Amino acid sequence: MLSFAKKSMRTFLAMVLFGSFVSTAIGLELQLDSDEFWWGGLSVDGHHMPFTGDKPFSRNLYAKNYGNQAQPLLISNKGRYVWCDQPMEYSFKDQKLVVNSEYATIESGKSGSSLKEAYAYASKQFFPSDGKIPDALLFTHPQYNTWIELMYDQNEKDILEYAQAIIDKGYPPGVLMIDDNWQENYGVWEFSAKRFQDPKGMIKKLHAMGFKVMMWVCPFVTADSATYRKLAAEDLLLRDPGMKQNILWANTKNKPAIIRWWNGASACLDLSNPKSQAWFKGELDRLVNEYGVDGFKFDAGDANFYKTGVVSMKECLPNDHTIFFSELGLHYPLNEYRASWKLAGRPLAQRLRDKGHRWSDVPVLIPGIIAQGLMGYAFTCPDMIGGGEYRSFLRADTIDQELVVRSAQCSALMPMMQFSAAPWRVLSKENAEICRKMAQLHKDFGLEILDLAKDSAKTGEPIVRSLEYHYPGQGYAHVNDQFLLGPDIMVAPVVTQGTRSRDVIFPAGTWQGEDGTVIKGPKKVNVSVPLERLPYYRKKK
Repeated sequence: MLSFAKKSMRTFLAMVLFGSFVSTAIGLELQLDSDEFWWGGLSVDGHHMPFTGDKPFSRNLYAKNYGNQAQPLLISNKGRYVWCDQPMEYSFKDQKLVVNSEYATIESGKSGSSLKEAYAYASKQFFPSDGKIPDALLFTHPQYNTWIELMYDQNEKDILEYAQAIIDKGYPPGVLMIDDNWQENYGVWEFSAKRFQDPKGMIKKLHAMGFKVMMWVCPFVTADSATYRKLAAEDLLLRDPGMKQNILWANTKNKPAIIRWWNGASACLDLSNPKSQAWFKGELDRLVNEYGVDGFKFDAGDANFYKTGVVSMKECLPNDHTIFFSELGLHYPLNEYRASWKLAGRPLAQRLRDKGHRWSDVPVLIPGIIAQGLMGYAFTCPDMIGGGEYRSFLRADTIDQELVVRSAQCSALMPMMQFSAAPWRVLSKENAEICRKMAQLHKDFGLEILDLAKDSAKTGEPIVRSLEYHYPGQGYAHVNDQFLLGPDIMVAPVVTQGTRSRDVIFPAGTWQGEDGTVIKGPKKVNVSVPLERLPYYRKKK
């Protein structure tokens, strides 16, 4: 944490460099204008944004990221911002924004008079981009994850068959993510000998097909394994507050904490300890060097796992452990995260948290991606197409084909798109063909998306943007069902069941649609959206 003196000097320099009014306090109360709207805090709250003073809403970011990206930042369409270096609690009520923190000073101020200007200041001041992007293939081609098809039975034969089917069905190869339970145990990052006969040969075959390969990993360690005993003896695991075993079993004199998570009860690496970080990185590097693995899907790392009942080498807050885990991904350009805290502006791919296979989860994709961008997480991916909650796909008769198609369309022109459930398995031939065309559309736009990512790495600007971001003060703050890809491509997917026409808002300018139509804004136009259509428009120069 910065000392108060250093913080005050940084604040003074910000005022000089950016011409922004800045104030600092432990607690803060702002009177809100009736037409003032706010974004930030948590990407899972995207569909609640923008926040207003007349609609009560509150969050406390201490030890909570709600399964997705968190950022101690709020910004408004009036150019105002609020930032805290540590977790903060905020509430909107009675035309006021109240912010408090027990852990650090709150900074607030005004830079310009728009959402874009507030974001630009916050980005440069609090999380400047480092000029790097994740692996280019994440942007230029679709991604494929083995989770829905194989679930906890990740195995060599079926992985190769899934990859071959992608090629045979006409989908462009890209990144292939091998998900949970490929390994011997949590913390034992070795291919299961029962399910993988020749993992090095398998990855070589996947490379020959045109895929790069990512492996699922997490910070947990299966209790009572040989690896657990080794790590416990070296004091590389988070400790229970009791610190010592009641009975001093050999090699386990330090009492590791046991944390309950979605896969049971496990010990957890203490990544505040540089030696633990080095051990984990060594395991990952071995997979890269020995088997040809290209990168990793880093799962878990949520702040709530570290809230109670753990003692770490470095005294720190639960949220800091999320940073320690995320920093591992900076060593591998091919990475993916779902849980993040204060690592905006860095070359980490950020996925929206798992969505269910239900229509209520489709409309949250666009505002979630917009929220990620306004929090500084530009390199974004919606959830797996059709939803990543695997129980929804256990019975074929519960699969909603229209939902899968519309989900694919919603993802196609986002920075990244990720398949898991095989469209050719769960859909009719006609609907599977629509999904294939969406995968091809993403590839067709791939180099343009990649250029936007490279530009974002330099400027900090989001890749996906709201209409309010580019067209301030024109009544677009609540438009959450269409988005801008960069400044000039407007995408208007269908996100509701049974919809065959929808209103599209066109800001000022001349817009040419993918169907050849030319529309001059500003105006609202009702357009036809049969199941096979994804409306998108390019602004003419």
